[in-house]
Formats: sequence, C-alpha cells, structure tokens
Amino acid sequence: MVDAHGLGPCALKRHGGSSPLPGTSCDIIGIQTSTMATTLQKAIDGTITLTIAIPAADIEKAKKEVLESFSKEAQVAGFRKGKAPKKLVEDKVNEDKLREEILRTTLPKAYVAAVTEQKLQPVLNPKIHINKIEEGKDWTFTAVTCEAPKLNLGDYKKRVQDVTAKSKIIVPGKEQTSPSLDDIVSALLSGIDGAIPSVILDQEVDRLLAQTLDEIKTLGISLEQYLSSTNRTVEGIRQEYKKRAENDVKLEFALQQIAEDAKIVIEEKEIDEAIQKAKDKKEQEQMQANRYLLTSILRQQKTFDYLKNL
Repeated sequence: MVDAHGLGPCALKRHGGSSPLPGTSCDIIGIQTSTMATTLQKAIDGTITLTIAIPAADIEKAKKEVLESFSKEAQVAGFRKGKAPKKLVEDKVNEDKLREEILRTTLPKAYVAAVTEQKLQPVLNPKIHINKIEEGKDWTFTAVTCEAPKLNLGDYKKRVQDVTAKSKIIVPGKEQTSPSLDDIVSALLSGIDGAIPSVILDQEVDRLLAQTLDEIKTLGISLEQYLSSTNRTVEGIRQEYKKRAENDVKLEFALQQIAEDAKIVIEEKEIDEAIQKAKDKKEQEQMQANRYLLTSILRQQKTFDYLKNL
C-alpha cells in the first residue's frame, strides 16, 4: 500500500489486501449511496478500513475528461499541438498512464465522499490499496485510516500534582527547582489507558526509521556497518521504536484531550508573535505557511505549562 497524499484531514478541513485486517476483530457496517457503495470495518484498536467502489459510470466520465485533456496537450506528427484527431490520440495513450490519471481524478473525491457519508474524522492520510480495475465495471479500493483514539487519562491531575508539589515545598538554604518535563510526562503516561490504532504506530515507526537512516547516511556508513557496530538488527530497532512510538502518540493525544478539557486555545496574536521571533525571514515564511502546525505546537507548549502549574 502507498500513502495517498492530499486525502488526509486537510482535504476534509488535519493499508490493502483482504479484510478484516489480520489478527483483529471488526464490526462491519455497510451503506449504499446513490453514487457508490462503501463498507466500513473498524478494528478493536480503532484502525478503520473503508472499502469503496467507484461506479463504472463515474470512471467512464473521468476517462472521457482525461482523454480530452490529453488531446489538448498531444503533439502528433503532422498536426499542430492539440489539433490531432481524438481517435488518433487515444490509440497512442499509454494505458497505465490513463488509469493513473483516472484514479487521480476519481479516487480523492470517492474517499472524501465515503468519509463524509460515514461521518468520520480521520487524523492522518489514508493508506490506499487498489483492489480491482476492470473495463466497464466499478473500480474498488481500500483506504486504511483512523480517528483520534479516545484515551482514559485517569486522575492525571493528581499524578502530575504529586510531581509538581515537590517543587512547591520550601526548604531553607535550598533553591527551588521546577519539575522536569520528563517527570511530568512520566506521571501523565503512567495512568493512561486505551488502544492506539496500529496504522498510526506503523506510520510513526516508519518515520523514526527513516530519520535513523538519514542520520546513518550523514555519518558516511552503511546500514550493515551501523547494525554491526551497535549489535542490533532492523527488527530489533523496529521493536524499540514501536514502544517509543506508542508513548509519543499517547502523549500527543493525551495533551489534545487535556487542552480540550481545560479549554486551552491559541489566539491569532500568539501565532503572529511566534512568527516574529523566528531567526530569519525564510523561517518566518515557513512558519507562516504552516500556521496549522505552529498552532498545534504552541497549544502543546501551553498545555505543558498548564500541567506544570497544577
């Protein structure tokens, strides 16, 4: 399966094979709309698999539009650009390229329609797998994604207060020290319960592995040399990262829930002030172009400050 860029939460506002997913138990809900059929499967860990059929009529319409676009750009010997007979252009079109363009046109719309119909709020780009493509028939694909996991935070305030209270005790002759962020995070995570969708964990593990490979490349050594020198295996590293990823993801969503409960918001002026503090104009432009991400980071920081002051 491959990432389908542009199909994630930003498209709405933020893997293939047989189903259900191996090793999971799913509740299956089927719906039929006037334009397409969608089946939803939800695993115990919250991973969602949508199986979507794009109607043959929609495929045929998209095919005509794509061929029309190809005709306007086609350069055929003996004819001016875009003036060659359509039949001649169609005969020369690469079938793989044609199918790719049809999918590029129809798949995002079908995915967004399915997500809207099922009243879902995905938090990451889906993993897409094309299941079936046949001339004159519906085209089907699966999209694997998930919504934000609902975690049971327990009495997180008490756990954090047990850490922060130590810094509030005044001992003569000793300087007060603020609780470390690591201590607060450990206290917060220690009482959290709830499953993290495997699709999120897999994505985070892949990101951490890619980061490690980049660092190895920077050192000028091969992966084999790195593994040998550290006495590790790829699978061993992946397992290490899976645990790290689980804690990172739990922390991220826990902070989101706390921010919502505590009504922590970021004002536009706070975003502008953060941008103004950037080290140079290029960084300012990058931050300006990613205001949504910047808002998320500032909200996390504000949430940590809230926890420190409990």
